[in-house]
Amino acid sequence: MQAVTSKGVPHNYWWSLLIRGIVAVLFGIAAVVWPHLTFFFFVYLFAAFALVDGIAALIVALQERRIFPYWWVVLLGGIVGIILGLVTFFWPAITSLIVFYIIAVWAIVIGFALVITAFMRLRTGQEWALMIGGILTIILGIIMLAHPVSSILGIVWLIGLFAIVYGVAMIVRAFQFRSMSNA
Repeated sequence: MQAVTSKGVPHNYWWSLLIRGIVAVLFGIAAVVWPHLTFFFFVYLFAAFALVDGIAALIVALQERRIFPYWWVVLLGGIVGIILGLVTFFWPAITSLIVFYIIAVWAIVIGFALVITAFMRLRTGQEWALMIGGILTIILGIIMLAHPVSSILGIVWLIGLFAIVYGVAMIVRAFQFRSMSNA
């Protein structure tokens, strides 16, 4: 019989948390040490996802076209996914840069929307947080547009640091589970 924690999680699976923690720490270290490779890994992972998702949608649309009246919408989405996946595989740098610029412009637009909303509601006197959030979002978008490579690397480093901290927490929890199962 296996020991069970108060939350219903078996203590005997501590090793799976340990493995997940180690993988997260290794990924985090790789992201910090080799941010360019990590970024392109993300790009290719997205390309694979878009391609597989597009193919799956295409298959579903063709199989369900007799019973699903809007099958053509799923078909169209599948075709777009396949094209996006292929374009990303063949031109990863350009595709990722375009997506990055879209995110930067989106941040600026959202920031202005937040600032305008704060100004429209200023009479309540409690919109300072919204105003600051909007201004910071605009600044983030501008920095991203002005320094795309540094911004991309910074994001990858943040993800790497997060993965390291998360991995260490998982490793600590794994050893906590292990000690509970030995007790």
